[in-house]
Amino acid sequence: MFVCRDKELEELQYRYDGGKFECMIIYGRRRVGKTALINEFCKDKDVIYYPALKETTQGNLEVLSAAIQEYKDPKAAGNIVYGSFQDAFQEIGRLSEEKRIVFVIDEFPYLAKADQSIASRLQHLIDLSWKNGKMFLILCGSSVSFMEDQVLAYESPLYGRRTGQIKLEPLNYLETSEMNPGLDPETQSLVYGITGGIPLYVEKLDVRSDIDQALLRNLFNPASYLYEEPENLLRQELREPAVYNSVVKAVADGATKLGEIATRAGIDKSSCSTYVKTLMNLGIICKETPANEKEGSKSIYKINDHFFRFWYRFVPRNIAAIQTGRISKIYRTSVKEHLHQYMGTVFEDMCAQYILNYMEELPIELSALKRWWGTDPKEHKAIEIDLIGMPVKENRKRSKEYMAVSCKYRNRPASIADLKELQEYCEVFDSNATYHYYIFSAFGFKEELASLAETEGVKLVSLDDMYHHLT
Repeated sequence: MFVCRDKELEELQYRYDGGKFECMIIYGRRRVGKTALINEFCKDKDVIYYPALKETTQGNLEVLSAAIQEYKDPKAAGNIVYGSFQDAFQEIGRLSEEKRIVFVIDEFPYLAKADQSIASRLQHLIDLSWKNGKMFLILCGSSVSFMEDQVLAYESPLYGRRTGQIKLEPLNYLETSEMNPGLDPETQSLVYGITGGIPLYVEKLDVRSDIDQALLRNLFNPASYLYEEPENLLRQELREPAVYNSVVKAVADGATKLGEIATRAGIDKSSCSTYVKTLMNLGIICKETPANEKEGSKSIYKINDHFFRFWYRFVPRNIAAIQTGRISKIYRTSVKEHLHQYMGTVFEDMCAQYILNYMEELPIELSALKRWWGTDPKEHKAIEIDLIGMPVKENRKRSKEYMAVSCKYRNRPASIADLKELQEYCEVFDSNATYHYYIFSAFGFKEELASLAETEGVKLVSLDDMYHHLT
């Protein structure tokens, strides 16, 4: 089932309807749905679809030749192979001189690595003839760093030839819910927290009604697709998957500084920096800095991909039980009882998405919405504010006015104590500022907090509120 991506489809269709030459770059991490988007767009259109392979130049030429033949005459016998990519590309250009043809090169980085002249060859053809025809060229890739550095960058031969680009991101929490519209908000939030909004993972998790049964059958099961997915992805993308696996596991287990990660992973710090940077390019790890501060000693590394966070949190420590079929017997104590704690970080992400994408009116114009952490000088303890909404710099100069957000994913209603804690932490963040207080709670609010919120202007947002767009 294809859902969402309406904005991307509309953009592609608008450009297609223009009738002129287009060169669209579509890229994003693996499993995010790039090919599904392209297939949906290409319905009822004349298409030459070429899936590049991790193959030799000749092997890729054979695949492209077959794609051209399939378009020209699917019933024709024989396997015609063009003499070169130049010949094959010129044939596609000839076919698209008078007819609108969508020419897709999927996984373009594979082809570009097999034949380093391909980008220059495409540049030459676009400048010489294709730009005067009706071709709709799509270059698609899963290697985000390659697409940004080798295709979109100024130094690329293709720079200036593209007419548009789409970086496809994972679905947000509300978009993810459209894939399982019959589920209740709590289950929807768990589906998002487990899959990270990756459409293929939502499909493979296959939650029909019960999240626990779905996890036992479709993730904590050696026969399931998701069981080895993170390790398979690392093997597919990287030359040293075992080392990268150790780095990800170190971060998942709580290492936040480069030295800590290197020690736990058993590698030297300089090498660790390279591994971490690669994982950041893949979107698996990110570097986070507290709100209102510059990147520096307080910056930390964390798992950015929710599916990786979930997998590394629950699979390795239960691996023996999973492989011997005993996981169902210990599931409640080893997984289910820890889900609310796991969802804390996910819920912060969801609340940020709600504020930025779905909240009808904001009290201030935001320049950023970030987590903040520091030390209470009076109590000598570490404290954290889930989200601080930063005003734009122009307004910040006139007056200090912030959004302060507490995000509670606990199996009990939020209380006045949660509001007081937020207010106390804000005093440490900036005692001379004005704050607009928001409390998000996945499991409602105690009556005294609801009454106080009405009189003091505190905004309360429930999980049902966050999913009200479904109704």
